[in-house]
Amino acid sequence: MFSKNSSNMASIISLSPLFTVIVTLTTIFQAQAQNATAAQAPAPASDACNGIFLSYAHTSGSKIPPDLRSDPKAQPYRFESTLTVLNNGLEELKSWRVFVGFQHDEYLVSASNAVLADGSSVPGRVGNGTVFAGYPSGDLKTGVETAGDLTQMSVRVDLLGTQFGVGAPDVPMPANISLANDGFACPEPTMQGKSEMHVCCTKDLNFKSNITLDEEFLPRQNGDLTIMYDVTRTYDTNYWAQVTISNHNDLGRLDNWRLSWDWMRDEFIFAMKGASTNIRDSSDCIFGKQGQYYQAMDFSNVLNCERRPTIVDLPLTKTNDTNLGLVPFCCRNGTILPPRMDPSKSISAFQINVFKMLPDLNRSQLSPPQNWKINGTLNPDYQCGPPVRVSPSQFADPSGLPDSTAVASWQVVCNITQPKGASPRCCVSFSAYYNESIIPCPTCACGCPSNTSQTCSTTSPALFLPSQALLIPFENRTKMTLAWADLKHLTVPKMLPCGDNCGVSINWHLFTDYRGGWSARITIFNWDETPFVDWFTAVELEKAALGFEAAYSFNGSALDGVNNTIFMQGLPGLNYLVAEADSEQPEKDPRVPGKQQSVVSFKKKNTPGINVVAGDGFPTKVFFNGEECAIPRVLPSSSSHILASPAYFSVLAFMVLMLMLQ
Repeated sequence: MFSKNSSNMASIISLSPLFTVIVTLTTIFQAQAQNATAAQAPAPASDACNGIFLSYAHTSGSKIPPDLRSDPKAQPYRFESTLTVLNNGLEELKSWRVFVGFQHDEYLVSASNAVLADGSSVPGRVGNGTVFAGYPSGDLKTGVETAGDLTQMSVRVDLLGTQFGVGAPDVPMPANISLANDGFACPEPTMQGKSEMHVCCTKDLNFKSNITLDEEFLPRQNGDLTIMYDVTRTYDTNYWAQVTISNHNDLGRLDNWRLSWDWMRDEFIFAMKGASTNIRDSSDCIFGKQGQYYQAMDFSNVLNCERRPTIVDLPLTKTNDTNLGLVPFCCRNGTILPPRMDPSKSISAFQINVFKMLPDLNRSQLSPPQNWKINGTLNPDYQCGPPVRVSPSQFADPSGLPDSTAVASWQVVCNITQPKGASPRCCVSFSAYYNESIIPCPTCACGCPSNTSQTCSTTSPALFLPSQALLIPFENRTKMTLAWADLKHLTVPKMLPCGDNCGVSINWHLFTDYRGGWSARITIFNWDETPFVDWFTAVELEKAALGFEAAYSFNGSALDGVNNTIFMQGLPGLNYLVAEADSEQPEKDPRVPGKQQSVVSFKKKNTPGINVVAGDGFPTKVFFNGEECAIPRVLPSSSSHILASPAYFSVLAFMVLMLMLQ
């Protein structure tokens, strides 16, 4: 008898041909199904891009406190997203920069492998859109030179932050993403579902570049202000660098400059020459990882261990100090002039000794600080980009030997900008020979006082003034202003307007107007407690600048390269604008501002058709030490104007000229 197993085996053997056929057919069907599935699966969008592929993906989000059900638009939400940059082109992408058009009042908490290109620090607000720059590595190689190695061709930036008003199921996507590097064109991004967008940016054929493919570094860029970070000596644990600040804008300037940056790799400042940090503090090192590693170091000799130090210039007295000075272009008390005033004073430099931390303890591992910011006392606002690696700088040897070369160099480019919501720090008033009233600086021209509910109106227009009021501080003008309004039958609001709150005010007075020419008087008032050395002012006259003839108490000239602008500075002996001071009888008289004044004359020969009285004789922009000042919105009325004879004004102009020359 056969066993049960033997019977089953015999049955299988007898059916083996059919079994084989079934198995074969099943294998074929499975293979065809797999091929069909593979054929239906779409290729990644990046495969179709032969340029720079950008992708932004929202990965997660959740509601966070506080719970603002009464105001859904203000409800905060956590968001996490990923920005990807992939180089699918044939050229290496150096110092990549990508714009992300955030639009939900985003507050960025962290970003990996990138920094903000405008020099802002993270955490920080980016709700109006921001540009990311690669850090610590900003270059993306090509697939050709890396055999398709994605780790060298691409970068992933993980973003974490807070956005407002967009909760599930809606997704807080940016309005746009695009490559910010020069020479690329990006179309509108394409959405993939609700939570991802991508775009392929290609070379702009109409863009003319000065970069050749065989260059190892990007060329130096132009800007209103440039800062060089040159490593001059390097050791395993520390290095010396020279920082050089150069002003290239004829209307740019810095007084008492303050420079700050972020150390990204736990560095600290051991010593400096030519400048100093605003505080000497090594406590962060003593209680941090720096103190644990450098256990034998005497940190009482360390200058500063702040993650974001603030650096200031040294006074003139330290220029030849053997320990702190002896650095070319150092020690000018923080003043950097426009190059047209004095090229030798348009540069400031200092040297810095930086100690590094693990894992960067070798002499070739060098990394510049990030998020650079520079500002002055009453100067333009500068926005600085990230440090960009450039070819090593050359330094002239004073002994006549061949030039020395920096170990590594980075350039930071800063441009003058007007931050949103920022107030000017100077203002202008207008007056004319044909109207007895002064049109003062606008109300709150330089910002309003913090508490105005019971003191003044921030919206009422400034009241017209008599000429003598220009020499009196705003808080002492009330009685005079009200009396003038009553005399001239001017309307006075129930709550008087606030003052201009400006440290510097400038009066532009239309002085004469006759057949062959005209003149104006410019007066600068310093209401601040700080004097201005080597001050300058610039006046933009759209229709009148070509007729400029002379400034008599100032050194005046037409500004090359800047349309319709007259540049004026104090002559020797008059280049010091003193601070506000007490009057001769301070117990009864108000304080007196510092003041400088000059008459400026113009010819009408080069400006045919000019109508001085109708407004062509008033400036459209006025600058003081590079800061653009607020100007009145109205001009003096000429309704009561009666034109005197040309001979009268010629005699008057001659008398004024003689007086100014004396």
